[in-house]
Amino acid sequence: MSEIIKPEVLAPVGDRERLEAAVLYGADAVYLGGKSLGMRANPANFTAEELAEAVKFAHSKGVKVYLTCNTLPTNEEIDLLPQFISEAAEAKVDAIIVADIGVLMAVKRLAPHIDIHISTQTGIVNYLTANELYKLGAKRVVLARELSLEAIKTIREKTPKDLEIECFVHGAICMSFSGRCLLSNYLTGRDANRGECAQPCRWGYHLMEEKRPGQYYPVFEDEKGSYILNAKDMCMIEHIDELVDAGITSLKIEGRAKSAYYVGVVTNAYRNAVDMYMKNPDNFKLEDWIEEETRKVSHREYSTGFYYGRPDQCYQNGGYVREWDIIANAKETDGKYMTVISRNKFSVGDTAEILEPSKKPVTIEIREILNAEGESIDAACNPMSEYKIPYEGSIISGSIIRKAK
Repeated sequence: MSEIIKPEVLAPVGDRERLEAAVLYGADAVYLGGKSLGMRANPANFTAEELAEAVKFAHSKGVKVYLTCNTLPTNEEIDLLPQFISEAAEAKVDAIIVADIGVLMAVKRLAPHIDIHISTQTGIVNYLTANELYKLGAKRVVLARELSLEAIKTIREKTPKDLEIECFVHGAICMSFSGRCLLSNYLTGRDANRGECAQPCRWGYHLMEEKRPGQYYPVFEDEKGSYILNAKDMCMIEHIDELVDAGITSLKIEGRAKSAYYVGVVTNAYRNAVDMYMKNPDNFKLEDWIEEETRKVSHREYSTGFYYGRPDQCYQNGGYVREWDIIANAKETDGKYMTVISRNKFSVGDTAEILEPSKKPVTIEIREILNAEGESIDAACNPMSEYKIPYEGSIISGSIIRKAK
């Protein structure tokens, strides 16, 4: 049996808070964007100074940082490229993620010591393209999401062993091929390929017959209806063994626009799943609580994407499932009380869960709440304020406290 390579857990980061959540909960690497040339404009992203601080922080924890530069730049944007690459080099990022051949060559010329990762936006679906990009200097290819496990295996078998293969394993899937969609641009003027997608594929649509103006007919899959453009979210948490067997070296979580709570919980789930797999790769069986963690964040109905064939795009409901809310982050304990930073309202009598990094969640009952003056109160109502709740034992600072809705 060939040596099993432990896959990287790669987490999404939209700002410093989400970076700290990803690092705390076990990411091997994170990917993030600057203020330009990235595919996500909604997150806060990072200025040059913030990027340098983020890389310094991540590296101090043994975590790599990959910077997105994965739009297809226009003539007007090309002038921004040299400074962007220079700032990335000064910040000491571990890799730059690119989708454009011109950008790839510019990175090679201006920052030859930085690894180059080829974005999923490039649409790599075969080993020939992967090999040619490797010859051009790519350290890693992020394969198109529309590939099956068998197709990924073939690419792995027919490419150099030192070419890393990264694949999305969790999160939202675009209804268009590898994100190449013009719906948002056409309907709202917000360009999906500039990181500004309004997600019109998630909207509900009706038909109107030209001679019956004002009469709208819903588009049905069956008697319950369907959102025919609306892709399900992907979740491959139960298939770590098959992902590794296919030759995937980096497991990528989607969600740079998602909350720090989402980033922490999902990263923790995949961290635990990978560690569990590595302990006994021949008899991998995921513990139920780890799979359940992926359902304690806001998500659409899950599928396994294209890994096992064409996914079902149709919904009975195109909305999010959100059954848990973060209520606080742990700060410290004195053996009797835990000091927490509130996020959402919680009350005496609530049943909550504490999620510490790399641990199974623990259920607690909130029997008492003390405010900053040490007064006993019925409910914590002010976000980002300090409160104390009874708790014996130690706690990792930053741990998540949540409750079911």
